[in-house]
Amino acid sequence: MEEQTFGPIRFLPGENRGRYPYCNSIYIEGAGILIDPASNRERLTRLRSEQGVKMVWLSHWHEDHFMHLDLFDDLPFWVSSLDAPPLADLSTFIQWYGLSEEERPFWESILLDQFHFRSRQASRFLVGGETIRLGPLSVDVISTPGHTPGHVAFYFPEISVLFAGDYDLTRFGPWYGDLFSSMDQTRNSIDLLKNISASVVMTGHETGIFRQPLNGLWENYSGVIKEREKKLLALLEKPKTLEEIVESWIIYGKPRSPKEFFAFGERVHMKKHLDDLQKRGVVIQEKGLYRKISPTVGFKG
Repeated sequence: MEEQTFGPIRFLPGENRGRYPYCNSIYIEGAGILIDPASNRERLTRLRSEQGVKMVWLSHWHEDHFMHLDLFDDLPFWVSSLDAPPLADLSTFIQWYGLSEEERPFWESILLDQFHFRSRQASRFLVGGETIRLGPLSVDVISTPGHTPGHVAFYFPEISVLFAGDYDLTRFGPWYGDLFSSMDQTRNSIDLLKNISASVVMTGHETGIFRQPLNGLWENYSGVIKEREKKLLALLEKPKTLEEIVESWIIYGKPRSPKEFFAFGERVHMKKHLDDLQKRGVVIQEKGLYRKISPTVGFKG
């Protein structure tokens, strides 16, 4: 992918097409604001030296969006108040992912070495619903919880550009596996973003730039949640342990390496679905086994 500009908004594609552990970054020229600094370390270093980055904003707290934040340790840093705690403390970061004690050493090492985690205190909080003036440009901060509690998107009305962050319109679908993630809020945020009449939608991963008409992309993206549930319910025609469900690879399709990472992703998402299905009376857990109890009740929403 190549860099593209839309008015003063410069799209900086991430390495490997912005796939994890990278993301696409956004730079607001003139204002000197860099959003989600995890695209390409060399490019971001050059951006700072050549164009004078003045501050950094984060759409949310995940490591694949702050990987090169350490290059800007001396600059003001803004994030939503709800997503600030894990960025200030590594133990809190680990806790917010819901990692077990066994998983903790693997993740601590990666966070410190690969993602350059450093404790950061926000100098100002981004607030959903506020409009920030940046000279001739304004940005509407949009609260979009679900992926994380404080995820925010950014809409630039003068140039009709929306940066949707990690509501990324990929075929993989939404992530809602963190301790404080929410499937219901994820669906609501997708509906909110879908109804913003932006000519251009930018996202944090992969394709990264979408122009109208989107031809059902938001609906397909949200529909992944429903498809995951259908597969899980089909699996639970016979009782299964959580580990057996994880080993069925509903999220990732097949075993992948490193297993510590991908098994974690399977587990947390399946647990969200199982909790939701139990709450709705569709699935019951007995003696460590999950099974479907109502073949007539399906996906909510």
